[in-house]
Amino acid sequence: MSEPFDGTERSLGQLVASATAEMSALVHDEIALAKAEIRDDVKRGVMGGAAGIAALTVLLFSLPMLSFALAYGIQTWTGGHNGEGGWNLAWCFLLSFAANVLIAGLLGLAAYAKFRKIKAPEQSKSLASAKQTAAMLQNVKPHPRPAAKELPAEDKAAAVARSSA
Repeated sequence: MSEPFDGTERSLGQLVASATAEMSALVHDEIALAKAEIRDDVKRGVMGGAAGIAALTVLLFSLPMLSFALAYGIQTWTGGHNGEGGWNLAWCFLLSFAANVLIAGLLGLAAYAKFRKIKAPEQSKSLASAKQTAAMLQNVKPHPRPAAKELPAEDKAAAVARSSA
């Protein structure tokens, strides 16, 4: 911001240049903040997407291998290993499939939790900061100049010439 009045006056061109430089810096800072927030949201989205892809991959590739191993394991556990028969093999495969769906559901919930952390643009800090800056700029008033003492006519002409330089 501009310095308080200290006895030296700045020309209109200097004031405009100073205000332009400050506004430019403010806009650059707002853009940097928005980029940082978007970068964080994209990172969260990538992590959620990776968890979702992992859930689908586990479901896809584990079903054949895990289903057979689990189904035969259940049949063996229920007594099929000692010749007493155990559970029907179809029920064992159905139970194996239910276990795989449960694992995929848990991984899907993890992906959903990651996606929920992504903020909508209207909730971002950069938009709130930009709105606050715009509201502040609407209320900006120029710095008051000190009251001029009554000067003789020739001194007034010098003061006008000095302020327009």
